[in-house]
Amino acid sequence: MLSRRSLLAGLLAAAVAAPLATIAPGEAEAQSWGGPGPGPNRRPPPPRHERRPPPRRGYVWVPGHWEWRRGRYVWMSGRWVRARPGWHHRNSQWVWRNGRWVYIPGGWHR
Repeated sequence: MLSRRSLLAGLLAAAVAAPLATIAPGEAEAQSWGGPGPGPNRRPPPPRHERRPPPRRGYVWVPGHWEWRRGRYVWMSGRWVRARPGWHHRNSQWVWRNGRWVYIPGGWHR
């Protein structure tokens, strides 16, 4: 029989480890686009025009983009992200590769 202390220790360990095992929204789908599995078979819609908020010192504007979720394109709004000295941010993009649309997520590059 499990003691109350070992049960609580197990629950605490699971709670601490759970965030480490989560995948960012859209990441699981993004991984499947490069390989086998369902993905978009049509061009993404044109980017939406977004009103950019006033500049923020020490931040870089990342424009909005379309992501493929549950069989349809979903707009992800632009946002300010903290700048990383010595790095530049490359925006997300969609490319036509091997007969299908593939999403290349944006990110920081040296």
